Amino acid sequence: MPTFRDTPMPAPSHHYRWATPGDVNAFFGLSLDNLAGLVLMVSLLGAAFGFPVQFALGHLVPGTAIGVVVGDLIFTWMAFRLARRTGRTDVTAMPLGLDTPSTFGMVFFVLGPAFSEAVAAGLNTEAAATHAWHIGMCSIVLSGLFKIACSVIAGPIRRIVPRAGLLGSLAAIALALISFLPLLEIIGMPLVGLVSLGIVLATLTARISFPFHIPGALAALLVGMGIQAIGTRTGWIPAVAAHATIDPAAAMWPTAWLSALRLEWLEAFSDTLKYLPVVIPFALGTVVGGIDCTESAAAAGDEYDTARIIGVEGVATIVAGLCGGVIQTTPYIGHPAYKAMGGRAAYTLATAAMIGTVGLTGTFAYLYNAIPGPAILPILVFIGLEITAQSFHATPQRHYPAVAIACLPALAALVTLQADKLIAAGAMPTGTLARDLFSMRLLASGFILTSLLWAGLVTALIDRSLITAAGWCGALSALAMCGAIHSPFPDGRLLAPWAIGALPAEAAGRGPLEMAAAYVLLAAVFLGWSVLTRSRDHSRP
Repeated sequence: MPTFRDTPMPAPSHHYRWATPGDVNAFFGLSLDNLAGLVLMVSLLGAAFGFPVQFALGHLVPGTAIGVVVGDLIFTWMAFRLARRTGRTDVTAMPLGLDTPSTFGMVFFVLGPAFSEAVAAGLNTEAAATHAWHIGMCSIVLSGLFKIACSVIAGPIRRIVPRAGLLGSLAAIALALISFLPLLEIIGMPLVGLVSLGIVLATLTARISFPFHIPGALAALLVGMGIQAIGTRTGWIPAVAAHATIDPAAAMWPTAWLSALRLEWLEAFSDTLKYLPVVIPFALGTVVGGIDCTESAAAAGDEYDTARIIGVEGVATIVAGLCGGVIQTTPYIGHPAYKAMGGRAAYTLATAAMIGTVGLTGTFAYLYNAIPGPAILPILVFIGLEITAQSFHATPQRHYPAVAIACLPALAALVTLQADKLIAAGAMPTGTLARDLFSMRLLASGFILTSLLWAGLVTALIDRSLITAAGWCGALSALAMCGAIHSPFPDGRLLAPWAIGALPAEAAGRGPLEMAAAYVLLAAVFLGWSVLTRSRDHSRP
C-alpha cells in the first residue's frame, strides 16, 4: 500500500485564491488580538509597576511588532507553498501573533520585577527601564533558541509530558491571569466593559452573528468606544486620564529601539538567568500549542509540517528579541475558525502590514490613547475561556482532576500579586497572615512548572503508574532544591542548596530543603507502594 509520502501530489488545476471576502473578518480578529496584546503589555507595565509608558512605546513596542510581522509573512509564504504543492485553492495560512500568557508572564514575573528591583537599587527611572528592557530581550532571545531546539524534538516532548500537564498549566494561566486580571479593568468601567464583554461572548463564544455581519471583535471595540465617547460627553462616565502623561506625537517614528542592534542588552544576561524558571515554561507552552495548532490545521484540511511551524515561531521570537521585543510570538489556536470565516492568506499578510505599520511608525501611541482598555480587553477574556475549554476538551475525561490541580498554583500566584501590591502600599502582615502569605509565595514561585509537574503526577496516579508518579516527585524535588519552584524569596530567584542563606521568620521549617525532602519522601512512598502491590499480585494463585 503506498504511503502518504509515496502518493504524488496532484498538479495545480486552479490558481490559489489567496484573498477572499472572508479574509476581512479574519483580519479584524487576528489584528485586534495582536493590538490587544500590545495595549495590555504597555498598560500593565505602567499601571502595575510605574514603568515609563513613553519608554515602552519607543523601545518595547517596535521590536515586539517586528516579531509579528516576520512570523505572519513567513506563514503567508507557507500557505502559498502548501497551495502550490497540493493544488488546492482553499488553503488557510496559520495565524500567528503575540502569546497572551507570555504577555502576563513577562509583565508580572520578569519586566515588572526587574524594573522595580533596579529602582530599589538606586537607578533612575530611565536606567531602570533600560535594564528591565535588556532582561526582557535576553529572555525572548533565549525563548526563541529554546523553541528552535524543541522543533527538532517536538514529538518526544509531547510523548514524555502528558497532555493534562501541558494543557493544564495553560488552563491555569488562562483562568488566573488571562481571564481574571482583565476583568478587574472591565468592572472598573462597567458601562463600556460589560457591554463589550457581552458582545464578545455572544459573537465569539456563542457564535451569534452581529448585525450587518460586523466581526465580533470589531463590533465590541466600536460599541465600547462609542459608549465611552458618549458617556464622557454626557457625564455618565467620568473622564479618565489614564493616558494623560502620554504624548502620541512624541512617539511618532521611534528610533530608540534601534539601540538594540548594538547588542548592549547582553550585559543583562547574568541577571536574566534567575527568570528562566518563568521564561522557559512559557516557551514550552507555545511549543506545545504549536504542535496542537498544527494538528488542528491538519484536521481542517491544511497539512503543515509541525517542525517548521515551531521553527518559524522560534525565528520570529528571536528576531523580535534582537530588535527590542519583549513578548514571544506563537501560532494561534484558531486556525479552523479563521478557515470557517473564509480566510486564506490575505488576512495574515494584512495583519503583518497593519501591526508593522502601527509599531514602526509610532501610530500605535494614538491607538493606545484612543482605545479604552475595557473595550478591547474582553477579547482576552474570550481567549482565556477558549484556552481553558480547549484544555479540557483535548484531555481524556479521566485526567480532568489533573487539569484542575494544575490551576491551584496559578491561583496562589494571583493572590501573591495582589498581596505584593498591599505590602508595597505599606501593609505589614504578621502572625498567621504572614505564614499564610509565605505559603502562597512558596506555591506561586515557579507556578507554571509546579502546575505542569503536579498535573503529570496526578495523571500518572490516575493511570495507576506509581513508579512514574515517583519519577515526577523526583523531578519536583530537584527543582525545589534549586529554587526553580517553591523559591522562598520574594524575587523567586534560583539558589544553591548549600548556600540558601537566611530565610524569613515565617518560613518555620518550610524552606527549599524541606520541600525537596517532602517530595523525596513521597517518591519513596510510591516506590514502596509499587513493590508491595506487585508482590501481592504475584503471590495470588
